[in-house]
Amino acid sequence: MPDALEARSLTKHFGDFAAIDDVSLSFPRGQVHAVVGQNGAGKTTFSRLICGLYEPTAGEVLVDGTPLRVGDIRSARQQGVDMVHQNFSLPPSFTVAEAMQLFDPGAPAVVGRRAMERRWSEALRRRGSAIDARRRIRDLSVEARQSLEIIRALEGQPTVLLLDEPTAVLAPSEVQGLFEQVRRLRDSGLTILIILHKLPEVFAIADTVSVLREGRVALAVTPIGEVTAEELTRHIIGPDSELPQAHSRAEDAVGSATGADHLDQASGTVLELEAVDAPPSASDRSLEDVDLRVRAGEVLGIAGVEGNGQETLLDVLSGFGRVSSGTIRLEGTEVTGLGVLARRRRGVRFIPSDRNSQGVSLTTSLWENIAITDLLLEGRRWFSPRGRKAAAATRLATWKVKHRRVEQLAGELSGGNVQRVILARELADGVRLVIAGNPTRGLDLAATAFVRAGLTALAQEGVAVVIVSADLEEIRDVSDRICVMRGGRIVAALERNAPLATVGAAMVGDAA
Repeated sequence: MPDALEARSLTKHFGDFAAIDDVSLSFPRGQVHAVVGQNGAGKTTFSRLICGLYEPTAGEVLVDGTPLRVGDIRSARQQGVDMVHQNFSLPPSFTVAEAMQLFDPGAPAVVGRRAMERRWSEALRRRGSAIDARRRIRDLSVEARQSLEIIRALEGQPTVLLLDEPTAVLAPSEVQGLFEQVRRLRDSGLTILIILHKLPEVFAIADTVSVLREGRVALAVTPIGEVTAEELTRHIIGPDSELPQAHSRAEDAVGSATGADHLDQASGTVLELEAVDAPPSASDRSLEDVDLRVRAGEVLGIAGVEGNGQETLLDVLSGFGRVSSGTIRLEGTEVTGLGVLARRRRGVRFIPSDRNSQGVSLTTSLWENIAITDLLLEGRRWFSPRGRKAAAATRLATWKVKHRRVEQLAGELSGGNVQRVILARELADGVRLVIAGNPTRGLDLAATAFVRAGLTALAQEGVAVVIVSADLEEIRDVSDRICVMRGGRIVAALERNAPLATVGAAMVGDAA
């Protein structure tokens, strides 16, 4: 019996760039296969070739021994291959029933609303989901939206399911639920390819693992029990590479009685929020009576279950959101009513949670993405493109962005390299306060270490840093103090070495 899925000498060129180069991998049926590698290693290109989104430059894909019709996603689905993308595909403004109906190739052209809602309510129950088919997609939690994406794919009766970085959008507490679902699907006979970055997740869910590095196979499909974490790391980053080392503030704090006692007590307050209320943002709840204080050289970590006001807080701090009451001060000066540009001129820099929709323009060149904020700050109408391109090239090199040329579109880069472009733009001269939302979400080992090291280095130079993250290990590793948000309020202020159980209890309401 042939393998469920096989790639033979698969190659994909974008111009003169080989995103995938002579990749041959075979995936036995009925197992969970992890595909790992650094950002830009070719994982997403590989998955899009397999599911029919891309047509290969050379090579072929076989499903159950039969060649896949390349570059045709509908044919791939008919042959039993489907994919759940990292960026959700179901329209946010649709109801659940409308969205599921839209993606059903066998659905009739005209159907009554009640019949449609009844059909998808039954389908959801059959899949073990309690989601109301009448609710809007935008009103669902991230976990529920991802579950719907998987159900949408399963309704096509695939034999091979690809999951592209499914844990990147989930809080740690939600990952276990996803993995339980994946195991049930595997046990039912489904073959699953899952793209992951975090090694503990790989060892928790995978039956086999393979590694791509710079578009080529660095490790063929291998049983997970036959490789160690150290060996896997070497395959991912290369035998001669080293991970950047971030200063671990949690380790430095062992035995410490106070949150940020290693800081100079004379360090001035950079950011202060006093009794701040704010209306809800587009994707989060309102803020209620929020007090915060961050000193120069301090990293303040904001933890909490997503949807408890963190995104609204990011908007308020950066100037994108308005305050209904309370006061915001920056180095002693009130900035409550100031907008984004005015705050940037005072040294505020913002790394948004959604890099693709808020952080960059994917259809604009790299040099323009970097130059735009400088031009706005300078108020220039005329400038030299040559000079701006040279400056952008320097910043891209400093932040080790993998790119071909500065004229390249940002949308052509991997997620990790897009994040580095944002850092290259934001963390330049004049920064006094950095506001970062999930800065390492979806990044590989090296990129995660690189970003954390960069933020830590800024703090050591006297910059104040606020990090909002769903990754509790990240919060504990890089923060001097931890504040927990629940229900739009700060419900706990904890030491940087607080046990994970204590932080988690505050997040879900078991602590005051």
